[in-house]
Amino acid sequence: MPSNEFNELVESNESNQTGLNVCASVGHPDCKRRGEASEAEFIARCASLDLAVAKPWGEDDPYDVLVRWERVFWRVQVKCAHAPHRSGGFEIRGGGRHLYREHDIDFLAAHIVPHDLWYIVPIRAFLRRPLLYFYPNTPNSRGRYEKYREAWCLLACQPPARGWKDVPVVCRCRELPLRCAACPNK
Repeated sequence: MPSNEFNELVESNESNQTGLNVCASVGHPDCKRRGEASEAEFIARCASLDLAVAKPWGEDDPYDVLVRWERVFWRVQVKCAHAPHRSGGFEIRGGGRHLYREHDIDFLAAHIVPHDLWYIVPIRAFLRRPLLYFYPNTPNSRGRYEKYREAWCLLACQPPARGWKDVPVVCRCRELPLRCAACPNK
């Protein structure tokens, strides 16, 4: 691609917040690259919320990122969806052939790329489920995981502070600059 066409492409996408559309417009990243881009975005979001992050070396662990809050380390698996499933929702695999278990991860961070939305889902909310469906574009969605939309506060509180099914009864993260869908103080 001649450089002037590339510059025009970049200029036309300057307003894009994530930069993912620029990458998709320039090349055709495979699933691995798109997953890596979502992982990088997850790490950046955690850092902006003052959550410490560590990236494990290698790919042998069932989690992608460690997130530290105070003295607790959460094991987070990051997944992304780029196109809606035929059901109208976005499909994320809950581990494929080998389902995630409580001793593997603590949270699944599901990135719905077209909407730039994150779902921070505790492992207990999807145990033994090979597929998870998210419906962010449905008005007043009552989807199973909707209460975990932008639930970054779950990464910043101890399990005893959370409510039933890990949904806080009282906001535990007044210092966070955003409120999750489950926040009672919206």
